[in-house]
Amino acid sequence: MALLSSSPKWPTLPDYFHDWALVDVETSGLRPGRDRVLSLAILTLDAQGNQTGEFSTLLNPGCDPGPVHVHGLTPDRLAGAPTFEEIAPQVGALLSSRVLVAHNAQFDYDFLAHEFAHVRSWVPVSRRLCTLALNRLVGPATPDLKLGTLAEHYGVRQLKAHDAQDDVRVLSGILRGSLGAAEQLGLSLPLLDCPPRQDYKPYVPKTPCAYRNPGRLESDGPLVQGMKVAITGDTQVSREEMVARSVAAGLNMMTSVSGQTSVVVTNDPSAASGKLRRAADEGVPLLDEPTYLRLLESVRPGQAKGTARQRPVAETPVSAATVPPAPTPDAPAQRSATLAATPSVPAQRPAAPAAPAEPTPNVPAQSPATPTASTVTATRTLSGRRVLVLGGTHDEAVEARARAIALGASAAVNLSASVSDVVVLPGGEADRRMGRITALALRVHDADWLRAPTLAPTQGAVGDRPDTADVLVRGAVIDLPDTGTAWTVAAAWRQQTACDVDVVAFAVDAHEQVPGDEDFVFYGAPEHPDGTVRLATDGPTEQAVTADLERLPLEIHRIVIAAAIDGAATFADVGAVEITVTCGIGAAPTARATLDAATTERTMILAELYRRGDGWRLRAVGQGYDHGLADLARDYGVDVAE
Repeated sequence: MALLSSSPKWPTLPDYFHDWALVDVETSGLRPGRDRVLSLAILTLDAQGNQTGEFSTLLNPGCDPGPVHVHGLTPDRLAGAPTFEEIAPQVGALLSSRVLVAHNAQFDYDFLAHEFAHVRSWVPVSRRLCTLALNRLVGPATPDLKLGTLAEHYGVRQLKAHDAQDDVRVLSGILRGSLGAAEQLGLSLPLLDCPPRQDYKPYVPKTPCAYRNPGRLESDGPLVQGMKVAITGDTQVSREEMVARSVAAGLNMMTSVSGQTSVVVTNDPSAASGKLRRAADEGVPLLDEPTYLRLLESVRPGQAKGTARQRPVAETPVSAATVPPAPTPDAPAQRSATLAATPSVPAQRPAAPAAPAEPTPNVPAQSPATPTASTVTATRTLSGRRVLVLGGTHDEAVEARARAIALGASAAVNLSASVSDVVVLPGGEADRRMGRITALALRVHDADWLRAPTLAPTQGAVGDRPDTADVLVRGAVIDLPDTGTAWTVAAAWRQQTACDVDVVAFAVDAHEQVPGDEDFVFYGAPEHPDGTVRLATDGPTEQAVTADLERLPLEIHRIVIAAAIDGAATFADVGAVEITVTCGIGAAPTARATLDAATTERTMILAELYRRGDGWRLRAVGQGYDHGLADLARDYGVDVAE
């Protein structure tokens, strides 16, 4: 039985009964708070899918409308439109007490939150649903998950792309079809709590400092460009003027004190401020305001960080383990995969993160369950299949998934329409998903099937569309083609996971250290100040890091993507974590990896994006540590307050 491409009836599961507010925005750019909403459309539905309201308007943003060639909204068209302040009450009434729905919902939600902040209010939304995240769980047989592709799959006619009113109409059809498919699979909706926030503020970018930090201010020494400066307490010259003059001189102005701070400016060194206490603990020198202003007049030149490369050229891999995939629409011929295992990695905390070497083929694997490169390339019996493993102990499940991957399959962590085969280990018969698996007529096997798999005909079964993404074992490396588009590494885990998992990213230099605390991207600071690295939360069990590799400064050699568990739980409680690598929002996966060897560990490095010549590579890592996120951050040079 194949999943229907669309559902004529609204779902009947009570968990799916919500009042919905479907939203689409067209914007002047991609940075919420800095850029503005130009066009907004909202469609409201009741719990049975009946339309209850509709609203759409152009908006006068009071700024340059940005890429007119994309959205077609010229200054002349927007000149007579209302401002957001004029429509905010009506928009708030439509959103209130409803689940916000959008395709790539964090984008629309953040833009609305900042627009409400501009008018001294907050977006009245407590939960949201991303149809992109929902369809990643559903796994429909589509080449990608873009809005137009899903519209065709669910039988919705798209009339005008990048038109908010038409896009929200299309979204309503996609929501109906997606909910029907999710109900067939018995999926929990990836509803994300987002209680009304009052802390959104208009975007005020921190001026990036173009110079490396030369370290502490020496006694009687000069200020040097790149020094990190913090100011605390009252000043004679206004704080804004001091910061502006300091930035103009090439200094890096900070709002907090850390071990990397060069100097703290204060007129009252005996004050009990937090900055002064931290400066005393770290041994950071203090300057009074007159002395600082005098030194500011003759700041010494610093060492420039360098700029981002222009359009890097993809490298031809040189490893002997290089295995180029067959050219397909989803796997460009120029892309190649380098597969190799890595040496054993201890679970205890390392003295410092080691810079990984290029992989070497046929190195002993990390565990008996992890296939070597020679094993992976020897037989691909299950190539293109997606295998879900149920039941068994943690180690038994790890071994079964490793065998499936060695045979060319990818290992799924949730039941989806892309799953082609299910392996049931002891105890798996009681899994809550077995009823759905039986109803969907999925192929079910025991553990012995993975030793000598036989392939039944695939016609008419769920998961018939082959998975064309490269399947990476731990330590495997792929080249990332130069596409001019940001790359995204998404991590997902079981929907039934009881503990919270946080995905983070570290942008590190050649010494495997962050140049500054702002190079640590996490839930509390989800975007690098220059916008090159961003964290997105698309659902309770999925988070993603997006990196604009071409815009990264040359001093950034690597982006380390990790996951950390909040509380006392370990990765044995979480189980497998699947990472998916894509280029562009909703694009077809370029590569997948399932990382599940961790047991007692509470943090795990999932993947690394790193420079190789003039290009970039991605490595699937799966290296776990018993310590928490704070210790991992300190290893990479982040100053973490106790």
